[in-house]
Amino acid sequence: MARDTPVPMGVRAQEVMVGLLGRLPDRVRSAMAGPEIIVEGESLAVDARLLIRSLGGRKSALVAEDSPELSRAALERNAPMLRAGRRPTRAVTVSEVCLKGGQSGLDATLYEPASCPGTSGALVFFHGGGWVIGSRTGYDHVGRFLAEHSGHRVLSVDYRLAPEDPFPAAVDDALAAYDDTVTRAEEFGIDPHRIVVGGDSAGATLAAVTARRAAGRGHGSVPAGQWLLYPATDLASRHPSRDTYGKGFLLTEDDILWFLDHYLPDGADRTDPDVSVLYGEIAPETPPAHLVTAGFDPLRDEGESYADKLRRAGVPVTAVREADLPHGFLPFVHLGPRYDQAVTASAQALRRMLG
Repeated sequence: MARDTPVPMGVRAQEVMVGLLGRLPDRVRSAMAGPEIIVEGESLAVDARLLIRSLGGRKSALVAEDSPELSRAALERNAPMLRAGRRPTRAVTVSEVCLKGGQSGLDATLYEPASCPGTSGALVFFHGGGWVIGSRTGYDHVGRFLAEHSGHRVLSVDYRLAPEDPFPAAVDDALAAYDDTVTRAEEFGIDPHRIVVGGDSAGATLAAVTARRAAGRGHGSVPAGQWLLYPATDLASRHPSRDTYGKGFLLTEDDILWFLDHYLPDGADRTDPDVSVLYGEIAPETPPAHLVTAGFDPLRDEGESYADKLRRAGVPVTAVREADLPHGFLPFVHLGPRYDQAVTASAQALRRMLG
């Protein structure tokens, strides 16, 4: 991994500043965050207002100069800021593995908490980034946090990205990663019957598709659960939250269209359940879901619609709305107390799913 790559001094200084912001008294942070933002009767969290204000009115927090390559580089360059000055501890040990999948294998990182027994459950985790940007390296602090706070192993997987490898490359990689984890469970110290698939944003979509495909294929293993943070579940139509929150809250309508245009080949059927899990049948073997949405998120309504669909099909669902947060809050876990609270709650839910 690239964790040992020297961090530019400018990024290091910003990292320290972001870390300090998260430790200031609430009244100071509230004043720095600017005016209260209220939509549909809900006030945006101070942590989120601080982050949005720090962007200084940039057109996009995710897309740089309409270029996947530049967007990826910018995200990786700024990843140290998401750690907010925190350094890895001995509470979690890390090892690199290669899983079957892709064209030449899938790189993955195994996080093992010091507190976990010889054999534990595991989360097979897929990062966010619209299927175009992001990496397990940029989510290293997330893997460590989830392993430490769930008490179980976390296997964070890199999958092929668009537009170089458009749909269905990522969904094929996600299922292959899950299957190989089951096959090699003893090697990894994992109970094969306690493997949950999960992720955030595009990664949550991949996890939901993986659970759907595994449950519907009629053979092989099925995940013990699906841990889904603000997934995109309907790439074929617009839900009201896209109009309400499609501008000014980190993930914009323009970002969504940019990601979809890169991810889906021309002529792709956007109602294909491997693209949009909101469509298609729910197999009886579909595993329980913990599904979290963010209140200030253009994807909120479609995520909650999927929770409703699973529930109607008899699938046990725990649905949580973090009403005062925007899309993408998982990697912000160290950027303020409200983010920490929300991610800790999701990690505790993961602990319960893994037993």
